[in-house]
Amino acid sequence: MAINLKSTGSLAASGVKLLVYGAAGVGKTALIATLPSPIVLSAEGGLLSLQSADLPYIDVASLDDLREAYAWCKDSAEAKVYQSICLDSISEVAEVVLQRELKANKDGRAAYGEMNTTMAEIIRSFRDIAGRNVYMSAKLEKSADELGRMLYNPGMPGKSLTQGLPYFFDEVLALRVEKDGEGNTQRALMTDGDGLWLAKDRSGKLDGWETPDLSAIIEKIAAKA
Repeated sequence: MAINLKSTGSLAASGVKLLVYGAAGVGKTALIATLPSPIVLSAEGGLLSLQSADLPYIDVASLDDLREAYAWCKDSAEAKVYQSICLDSISEVAEVVLQRELKANKDGRAAYGEMNTTMAEIIRSFRDIAGRNVYMSAKLEKSADELGRMLYNPGMPGKSLTQGLPYFFDEVLALRVEKDGEGNTQRALMTDGDGLWLAKDRSGKLDGWETPDLSAIIEKIAAKA
């Protein structure tokens, strides 16, 4: 068997794969406008925040719609002009898949199992599209630990899928809105978890907090040391 040696230095050329989560209304959809040349696959509507950006989008109302959009994004010559593929939101897609499985399975556990399998296939398929940035947004989920502390992480239907989602991505960023010392509202992307908020940056090139500009973040990750 012939060995095909590759270099990790060229990985960023395959595109940066990002998962961004945050509370409703925090600006996850508006963040799409900061990506280089994006196409939006909209599973939940709510694109009014992108009206001034005049971005192209595809409505995704079913699993068949999503698979058709995936094939178009991956293989069509027309789609090659888009540098970033955005799925807004992966949480909503999972809800659609779960409702379909609950109708097909009398056993709820089997329905959740089928949803997990389908969602893993969908996430991997989009994540592995070569040469394109892939952005997925997710809802914020809150839970309490044994000490009563609030924990924050990307939310999906089902405990197993929620726990497994971050492992699909190199970049898991929390979009947060906080007030500074003077009481002014600030939006920022948290890139490093603090034990309460889940976040990670496998590139090792991002600061703990980044300005919510995904083009700048992608350039930072792609920059050679």
